[in-house]
Amino acid sequence: MKIKKGDNVIIIAGKDKGRRGNVLSVLPLKDKVQVEGINIVKKHVRPKKQGEKGQVIELPFPMQASNMQIFCAKCKKGSRIGYKIEAKEKIRICKRCLTPLK
Repeated sequence: MKIKKGDNVIIIAGKDKGRRGNVLSVLPLKDKVQVEGINIVKKHVRPKKQGEKGQVIELPFPMQASNMQIFCAKCKKGSRIGYKIEAKEKIRICKRCLTPLK
């Protein structure tokens, strides 16, 4: 999977199309990514102790990695990711402007 934790991504499909956020976690076996502030769902939580009230909390839910692209700071657009090998090190680059990402 080309998207890593901490990347800045832009959503290209779905209800949050056009929004940006940072990657919180990556689930490579399911090909899903959890992004901060994107794909928010409400979850009902039962009370843990007697006398305590239940509540509704909002959580960012994982979404398909194919619905997002890395956001390039130089291009100011979403971009595909390429790789470049320098000094026996694999570096991720933006396919549009060929600048290294992070």
